[in-house]
Order: sequence, then C-alpha cells, then structure tokens
Amino acid sequence: MLLGTAAVGTLGALGAAGCGRVPSGDALARLKSQGTVRLGIAGEVPYGYVDDRGEFTGEAPELARVVFRRLGIDTIQPVATDFASLIPGLNSQQFDVVSAGMYINKDRCAQVIFSDPEYQMLDAFIVRKGNPKNLHDYEDVVRTKARFATGTGYAEIGYAVAAGIPEKDIVILQDQVAGLNAVESGRVDVFAGTALTAREVVRRSSRAEATEAFAAVVDGKEQIDGGGFAFRPTDTELRDAFNDEILAMKKSGELFRILKPFGFTESEMTTLTAEELCRK
Repeated sequence: MLLGTAAVGTLGALGAAGCGRVPSGDALARLKSQGTVRLGIAGEVPYGYVDDRGEFTGEAPELARVVFRRLGIDTIQPVATDFASLIPGLNSQQFDVVSAGMYINKDRCAQVIFSDPEYQMLDAFIVRKGNPKNLHDYEDVVRTKARFATGTGYAEIGYAVAAGIPEKDIVILQDQVAGLNAVESGRVDVFAGTALTAREVVRRSSRAEATEAFAAVVDGKEQIDGGGFAFRPTDTELRDAFNDEILAMKKSGELFRILKPFGFTESEMTTLTAEELCRK
C-alpha cells in the first residue's frame, strides 16, 4: 500500500508536470557518467521507505540497486517525498526515476513512461479486529455507510468513487500507518490499500486486521493492478535498458527472490506489460 503499495491513485494524485527544463540526450549515458541515480520514494512499506535503522530499503529500491548496478550505475541516492509529488518531482528533475512500486494506469502514462511491472496486486481493507461491519469490498462500504479512508494519491480513491462512495466523504490520510491508527482509534471504519500493504501493516496490531484480497470492479471489469518504475518521457533508452534487465530477472526467478523478503508471494508475480496497463 504501495502504493504501495503499492500503491497509487487516479484522482487528484497525479499533479501537473514540473516546469523545469528536462535534460536532453541519452539519460543512461549521462547517469553512467555521473555514477549516481536519484530515486524518488514515498516512504511506503514495503515498496520504498527508510527503516528503523535509518536505512533506505523496500522492494523497489532493492530491485533498483541490482538493476542499475548492472547498467553501470553504482550509487543509489534516495529522495523522499509524498506520493502525490512523485510524478511532478520526476518531471521537474528532483530525481531521475520513481522507485515506489507505483501503479501503472492510463492517466499516469500520459505524463511519464513506465517499465513493465515487477508485481501485480489486488486490494484489501484494514478494519477493526473481527471486522464488525463485515466489510469485504467497496460495495459493502456503500451498503453499510461505513466511514471510509485511503491514502494520498492511492488508486483506491478512484475505485471507491466508481463504487458509489461520494468523493467528499472519503478521508484522505498520509499513508497506511496513519490508516491503521485511524482504524484502531475508531476515527474511520475502514482503510483501503493494496493487499500487501494491508497485511504487512497490521502484523503488530492487536486491534486491527486485514481482509482477504479482492479485485475492485470498475464499469463491470475487475481491476488487477501492476506496479513499476516511472521515467521521464524523454528517457526511453534508460527505460528500455531497465526493462531488458527486469525481463531477464523474471525468467530466471531472481525477481521473486528479491521481492519475497518484503512479503510478496508467487501469486503477485506477473507477466503483464506496461503497454497493457496503460490502456486500462
């Protein structure tokens, strides 16, 4: 969630492209010459965050370390920002790549170019222990008039609105930890995020739990999302070289070995492409 999640929104989270002048030329050659790539992260477990020891980690940064080293770039520099600022920050040159497990969708594809996804993901809810309102999907939230929350820039905003939850009634919180706290304190009944985000954040909670994963339904179609790395539209050489490495790692099983310690399962590995997800 992350989200992640992974997570990863379509409403109000995209922002306008930055007004800074984007460098021209071969981005891969430039970064190799510099020896450093700046990665935009949003502080969301398990996608990209700073851990309790102050170390930069997460599935996307750990994957980035491996891929960029193979591309001849040895130094990874994290740049933390809030999720809604990732795309504007990328396009205004605050960093070179978004490394936050960002969901790939049509609106975002109009602003940046994506690698093929490293994972696919369903949604889940964080609810009070025992799930007293019996909430298992967005339609249940509408039916029960439960107090609904999700994260800044999350795709779940759009899914909730599509299900009939008025946008004005959605509580927007900073991240999944704030969501857990809001559920535990009774401020909201449910917080929506990626299935992985939800199950990871409730691990140490005695007052909340995660529901079973489910696919949101929009216009009668189930939504299965995929998260990938985002690049500036001019940086096609860099994106293509990155994609070549990701494809090889998928075939060898190395990608799953990197993501597994962060709670990913084999069911969340994917053969989806960015091109497919950009058409959604």
